[in-house]
Amino acid sequence: MSTNVKRLVYCAVSIALATATGALTLFELPNGGSITPCSMLFATLPGFFFGPVYGLVSGVAYGVLSFVLKPYFYTPVQVICDYVLAFGALGLSGFFSNMKNGLYIGYIVSCLGRFVFAFISGVAFFADYAPEGMNPAVYSATYNISYIAVEMFLTIVIIAVPAVRNAIYRVKKQANS
Repeated sequence: MSTNVKRLVYCAVSIALATATGALTLFELPNGGSITPCSMLFATLPGFFFGPVYGLVSGVAYGVLSFVLKPYFYTPVQVICDYVLAFGALGLSGFFSNMKNGLYIGYIVSCLGRFVFAFISGVAFFADYAPEGMNPAVYSATYNISYIAVEMFLTIVIIAVPAVRNAIYRVKKQANS
């Protein structure tokens, strides 16, 4: 099997796992956003395995698929911000793939990237949802942190388990062999 095909398969499996775990919501907010069992982790793996190009492209593909499966359409620019850019940011993990503790650092940076775009979207497109008298930036930050940060911390706890972390590194090694 050629290297490109092998990488494509690993990326497709990662997107499929992110999509499947994304459908298993542990908690869902009323205006979009949910806490899932590690969906963002699976979305960051292509970047961690193969670098930023594969990570960013896979993240965008995951975002488009997420929009197709559960669309929340307000404006075309909002869709780009919430789905293409926010999910694409999960591929930022690729910039840390070869660093010591790259799994953790890449995952955290990716989640922060997703938060930035979700925050911008919240301020730009969903300010009307803020309670009366509340600053839309505070509302957007609070709203988006409430699910992105919780899932991020839960996932960090899971990947801190040596068997899980070691399994991810073994899959990375196999993916690149």
